[in-house]
Amino acid sequence: MFGKRAHQGVTVAPVAAPAAASTNAEPARGVAAAAPPPPIARESEQRPESYFQTKAMIFSALIEAIDLSALSKLDQESAREEIRDIVHEIVTIKNLVLSIAEQEDLLDDICNDVLGFGPLEPLLARDDIADIMVNGPTRTFIEVGGKIQLTNVRFRDNAQLMNICQRIVSQVGRRVDEASPICDARLLDGSRVNVIAPPLAIDGAALTIRKFKKDKLTLDQLVRFGAISNAGAEILKIIGRVRCNVVISGGTGSGKTTLLNCLTNYIDVGERVITCEDAAELQLQQPHVVRLETRPPNLEGVGQITMRDLVKNCLRMRPERIIVGEVRGPEAFDLLQAMNTGHDGSMGTLHANSPREAMGRLESMITMGGFSLPMKTIREMIVGSIDIIVQAERLRDGSRRITKITEVIGTEGDVVITQDLVTYEVEGEDESGRLRGRHVGTGIVRPAFWERARYYNLERELADALDKVNQ
Repeated sequence: MFGKRAHQGVTVAPVAAPAAASTNAEPARGVAAAAPPPPIARESEQRPESYFQTKAMIFSALIEAIDLSALSKLDQESAREEIRDIVHEIVTIKNLVLSIAEQEDLLDDICNDVLGFGPLEPLLARDDIADIMVNGPTRTFIEVGGKIQLTNVRFRDNAQLMNICQRIVSQVGRRVDEASPICDARLLDGSRVNVIAPPLAIDGAALTIRKFKKDKLTLDQLVRFGAISNAGAEILKIIGRVRCNVVISGGTGSGKTTLLNCLTNYIDVGERVITCEDAAELQLQQPHVVRLETRPPNLEGVGQITMRDLVKNCLRMRPERIIVGEVRGPEAFDLLQAMNTGHDGSMGTLHANSPREAMGRLESMITMGGFSLPMKTIREMIVGSIDIIVQAERLRDGSRRITKITEVIGTEGDVVITQDLVTYEVEGEDESGRLRGRHVGTGIVRPAFWERARYYNLERELADALDKVNQ
């Protein structure tokens, strides 16, 4: 069925057995492993070169023997069984000295190369990894528990790495090559992907994957992780329910998208929500959601759909809430316009180190869009549109915390007035180096959105949460 399997004229000397314990031998994606995930190997624990030579030789023989077009018509399990049979034949024909465990390791790696994302598959299958960072074919790093570690994962060469990058981005109709060496994409589970290829990446293609947990996080789970206090979480829940316009601010990897996902849990199921993103990664659970995604230009340099195009089109789609995955350009003006014209409860994220800087960035983005508006007008638009800024931060020990919940009150002259409802105070660190701190209130008992809470009959819950956080 799959073509000729004989391998004439090839004689190979027995290869020294590679290390028996393989950190890459894990279940295929979607199959839960009963045992806890194995520790990621450091560079000093990397497999011997003979392992990769053996794997490359078997892989080359497999490609000659198998009919890839016929293989693509099989389901995953049947394809793995077919590859297993051929690999066993190749090992027998070439007189390779391999234990059963070593053959299983090789089989897993080769199946991943043919059917999945190659050496990345074991990392993608683990739910405790937050980021995967591939710096060329020989060095791959991961982030676990807020700390970056070097792994023993490597690719045969840059061609294999580029092939896997192409496989990933082609799933969402995009491409990456020398003509278009930068690409943003996503995996099917919503994980964010960025690829930058040679010649821009000097040491080989650089692939970065921001993984999302299979189980969507909630505010209650963030409370258990210490990211926010119980009372602070109650305030955020009320903010989501009473349709405040919210901007989530923070640095790279601070948890902005995770927090945005958590807040969307409190959108009423009857509301029509439209999301706009560069790479669709929001995981809304409401039944009435329209997801939109930007599009890069094609080979001729035409056909690009920008974030601003999407936000402007949203206004014609009868949205009740507009959610922008990340505000980074002139679309800030259209989002503020939408917030200020009846689309209460809209949300977005942006990169900034504090609520004050977030407003400065909004001003800059609107100015960069070519809008010749006086600065005072821009600030009045910001004040009239945004109710709450939530600041997320990644601390030096790798933990993520919500460090401020800030209200936008109004203007005094040319200055925007804000007030903090909740702040995070670092109190020190424990013997393991983890930072200790607590969320405290600032004494505000009647925030500016009090009347909005009363309109939704939630003023009592808001008063109780503020009393608890101010204790």
